[in-house]
Amino acid sequence: MSTKPTTTDLDWTELDQRAVDTGRVLAADAVQKVGNGHPGTAMSLSPAAYTLFQKVMRHDPADPDWTGRDRFVLSAGHSSLTLYIQLYLAGYGLELDDLKAFRTWGSKTPGHPEYGHTKGVETTTGPLGQGVANAVGMAMAARYERGLFDPEAAPGTSPFDHFVFAIAGDGCLQEGISAEASSLAGHQKLGNLVLLWDDNHISIEGDTETAVSEDTMKRYEAYGWHVQRVEPQANGDLDPQALFTAIEAAKAETGRPSFIAMRSIIAWPAPNAQNTEAAHGSALGDDEVAATKRVLGFDPEKSFDVSEELVAHTRGAALDRGREARGEWEKSFAAWRTANQERAAEFDRIAAGELPAGWEEQLPEFETGKGVATRAASGKILQSLGTVIPELWGGSADLAGSNNTTIDKNSSFLPVGNPLPEADPYGRTIHFGIREHSMAAEMNGIALHGNTRIFGGTFLVFSDYMRNAVRLSALMHLPVTYVWTHDSIGLGEDGPTHQPVEHLASLRAIPGLNVVRPADANETVIAWREILKRYTKVFGKGAPHGLVLTRQGVPTYERNEAAAKGGYVLFDAEGGEAQVVLIGTGSEVQLAVEAREQLQAAGVPTRVVSMPSVEWFEEQDQAYKDSVLPPSVKARVAVEAGIGLTWHRYVGDAGRIVSLEHFGASADGKVLFREFGFTAEHVAAAARESLAAAAR
Repeated sequence: MSTKPTTTDLDWTELDQRAVDTGRVLAADAVQKVGNGHPGTAMSLSPAAYTLFQKVMRHDPADPDWTGRDRFVLSAGHSSLTLYIQLYLAGYGLELDDLKAFRTWGSKTPGHPEYGHTKGVETTTGPLGQGVANAVGMAMAARYERGLFDPEAAPGTSPFDHFVFAIAGDGCLQEGISAEASSLAGHQKLGNLVLLWDDNHISIEGDTETAVSEDTMKRYEAYGWHVQRVEPQANGDLDPQALFTAIEAAKAETGRPSFIAMRSIIAWPAPNAQNTEAAHGSALGDDEVAATKRVLGFDPEKSFDVSEELVAHTRGAALDRGREARGEWEKSFAAWRTANQERAAEFDRIAAGELPAGWEEQLPEFETGKGVATRAASGKILQSLGTVIPELWGGSADLAGSNNTTIDKNSSFLPVGNPLPEADPYGRTIHFGIREHSMAAEMNGIALHGNTRIFGGTFLVFSDYMRNAVRLSALMHLPVTYVWTHDSIGLGEDGPTHQPVEHLASLRAIPGLNVVRPADANETVIAWREILKRYTKVFGKGAPHGLVLTRQGVPTYERNEAAAKGGYVLFDAEGGEAQVVLIGTGSEVQLAVEAREQLQAAGVPTRVVSMPSVEWFEEQDQAYKDSVLPPSVKARVAVEAGIGLTWHRYVGDAGRIVSLEHFGASADGKVLFREFGFTAEHVAAAARESLAAAAR
């Protein structure tokens, strides 16, 4: 057994140390059994994880979703056993059989932690650095939540005060997303955030000297963080007492986020594997696992050997601490409810995912015929809804004036001490800065935290920067709303670097992401209304939405409630049954409408279908879909100013697609539409081709 640390402030027993060492051998055993995984980091981090879960964090294994809990994020998700073993020891519902089933089909212990799959897992991690940004978002949400319900309380006295703890590795901090998020966290002075860095000097390619030579601690000091280093014990193991002392100091530093560098030795105390890259991502091997067990005083002939006494100790301690902490919190929460009855009613509504009575009455109606950019319509909608939905907040990646995402120009989410006149630590408008990737991941963290509704904007072309975090939004079924503007070559002179071509099809390829591209201002109203109605934090039922909006003005049509079904008949055929169907989205719907007029004048009964959301349309039953796109009508044309990949299944063999299969150019948007064939005449010509093909 490894040496018991000498402690004063930290209550640490031989049984605690045995639990830490048990965590190490369980990590080695689990990876050895399945034959693949990442044992080394879980072994070296065992003291840190155990200290957090058993000695520091306010949490209750009997109620994993307790509102007042601290949050824990394992950004280094490859070391999932670091988390699973603590959930097992603390009594979150994992048992030894779950650890034995690590990384296998149907298990509760997949290769990387998955939100909604395993109790106690606060977010899905694995893509490095995402968890750092998630944690920043959670810390932001905690502050905004406090502002909603208890802004006058003194620091540390509110039932809405809690901490966000995260563990990150070298890989997390090398990814640019963590730099973006950490910069914002320092700027926001998120004193409720504690980031522990596993400074083990090892990555897949060996010693991190292969790729990194910066002074990471000075970097975090430059970001405005409170920075500490925890040195290992003489034998190389992490020191729980020193770590505990550092965490307590971090919690006391409420004016800055805290960064704790923990110098560790990967795979400690494996005699031959420690401090090697092989221990990062490969099983240690039977001989090395046995040798490690001998060092720690375990029987090398036994696997997954955990005494009943030890489990009783760890689970009893965690449950007792959780029960006591939750009991104290519930008293504080009850006192708050009594003193704040209106806010308590608001809390109950928001926690239930309900919207305030009469909120739909605040939605604007736009005059038909008038040209309005859908980004401008969205901005007016947000400002209207902001007056009645206090939990709705968000901003932009430094493009608010273009995205129209300023929900309240007089209230910016900025910390105490910021010199701007609109600065408010509980403000409505977030300035994410030019950090699209971290913005998306922070939005995920905000949604995961709960009790607010988040949106964030940038140009559609920059969704590529965000894609990995957007994918995780969909994977976790998170109710975040991405506002993507400047949605086509219609943005004009900025040219091909800023003109999205493949982005709509690419985003629609993400399972679980609903892409909504409204045709006009009134469709934008319905889109926002439907997105808000669909909000739910119930895992598996929620979904992220990408609202895709125009820079240029587009004609406004009469509001049609069927837009909420994703696709509907905007204008039907006249003079008989439809002979051809024209399908459009966004700014191209107007081209379909104009082409219909030409075809109708030529005696061809023509239907126009607006399809703002393919995903919403596909949710409808077949009878409805057939009523919009009659199977008997083989002549069809889809028109969208992007690649045509989405539309083949809707137009069929006889159909035609008016699309853009190449990059754009720098010129006025109207010129580009004309030169690239996005005209009513071209759409009408494509319809005639389709009619001829259908008649063959």
